[in-house]
Amino acid sequence: MELRPYQNQAMASVLNEWDDGIKKTLLVLPTGTGKTIVFSKIIEEKVMEGKRVLVLAHRSELLEQASDKLYKVSGLKTSLEKAESTSLDSWERVVVGSVQTLMREKRLNQFELDHFDVIIVDEAHHAISNSYLTVLNYFENAEVLGVTATPDRGDMKNLGIYFESLAFQYSLPQAIKEGYLTPIKALTIPLKLDLTNVGQSAGDFKVGDLGTALDPYLHQIADEMVQHCMNRKTVVFLPLISTSQKFTSILNEKGLKAAEVNGMSKDREQVLEDFENNHYNVLCNSMLLTEGWDSPEVDCIVVLRPTKVRSLYSQMVGRGTRLFPGKEDLLLLDFLWHTERHELVHPAHLIAENDEVAQAMTKISEENPNVEMDLEELEVQGAEDVIEQREEALAEKLKEMRKRKRSLVDPLQFEMSIQAEDLSSYVPSFGWELGPPTETQLKRLEKEGILPDAVDNAGKASLLIDRINKRKEAGLATPKQIRLLERYDFQHVGNWSFDSASNMISRIAASGWRGAPKGVNPKEYKPEI
Repeated sequence: MELRPYQNQAMASVLNEWDDGIKKTLLVLPTGTGKTIVFSKIIEEKVMEGKRVLVLAHRSELLEQASDKLYKVSGLKTSLEKAESTSLDSWERVVVGSVQTLMREKRLNQFELDHFDVIIVDEAHHAISNSYLTVLNYFENAEVLGVTATPDRGDMKNLGIYFESLAFQYSLPQAIKEGYLTPIKALTIPLKLDLTNVGQSAGDFKVGDLGTALDPYLHQIADEMVQHCMNRKTVVFLPLISTSQKFTSILNEKGLKAAEVNGMSKDREQVLEDFENNHYNVLCNSMLLTEGWDSPEVDCIVVLRPTKVRSLYSQMVGRGTRLFPGKEDLLLLDFLWHTERHELVHPAHLIAENDEVAQAMTKISEENPNVEMDLEELEVQGAEDVIEQREEALAEKLKEMRKRKRSLVDPLQFEMSIQAEDLSSYVPSFGWELGPPTETQLKRLEKEGILPDAVDNAGKASLLIDRINKRKEAGLATPKQIRLLERYDFQHVGNWSFDSASNMISRIAASGWRGAPKGVNPKEYKPEI
């Protein structure tokens, strides 16, 4: 199987981390971009080296999926470590194992400490739970790869407790832009659902309370779905089996063809098959289909299980992001959940660089109810609003920075000039990122024109250097050019090309460095592209 360019890059990055002695690394790929294919190719590489590999997961569907994909990609067969099935008598080099089985002391002690050379953790956002850590710490000398869909900053920081690095990350916007995933549209429904009395447990809303809170609104939600989902293949996520079953009946009463599946459904396989064959156009479930199930034809997702956990929300939406012939976009219905906190995950959080931009996007969407809004276009608008607000708040500080008589540019000024939200909102996650910048990093930053004293951790220094390198390759203005031209009141020089900046500096020099060239208003000037 020929890998896509980003999949090749992901595989190479993981192997490089291990070669460099970083044993515990992460791979972040959005749902639908082939994470199982990537780790299958990595497994194939390691088996060719004579290594033993364990694929660790918490659900049967994930184990079966990994085993099937590995065989299709590489021809490698697996043995199973789950319940009564044991891999100890098998000569297969790859084991797919249930964490619930392997975490048991009696089961673990049947293995030598060095039995596995490599461990792949599927859905790695679960990896810092006690059950996973019991297994991972037992095989402490193994090389570990955690694979997950895009986590939020909180998840990443938590994962940094165990994992040492992020080997490779491919973003949802990148995947959409490069044509590997379906464009996403968000539709805000002006129906206010009150969550103020919903309790919380383990960092999220209590599902029991959610079911009670949703109940009064089910008929109104169904009416909205009649308007927007009649001609779409839709998956609805609900908090409780009873709520899911009740809502399915209501949808059928309204004229939609709906079915319901849950963990107790004896006819689950038949219902899923019937959904695939278009006997139903709406499939309701109480969080059963978040992992290990795919139906590429799905083009509408309705999340009626509000959450504060971005990884969970991403899993739900990921059921509809895959490409399918004739599928133009994925529609997300977003309701006006009324809660006292601003911690609720919305469609904007799928692609926003930070919470500030996500909140700006959500506000725009809520101000335009019943209007389908492309998430990428919404993100651009939201980011512009945030930058404008930030610049207003930081106006005096930036003005002072630009007027300072020094040759180096403050990192904040550089970040604002190039509109790098990911840099200005960066928070270190892994151990090495939290440490101070190295002497090599500090010297490189100073050489490139960045004031090193204002960079307080190695992670930020690494990101800045990487961004400077990429800007050089793209032919964009350097930090030194930005520093000099913004002292003369030119705006957003970070968006200029190197040649445009160089040309303007030459014109200023020709006039004796007395100010902007004659006839040029620096605050309004934009170079020709």
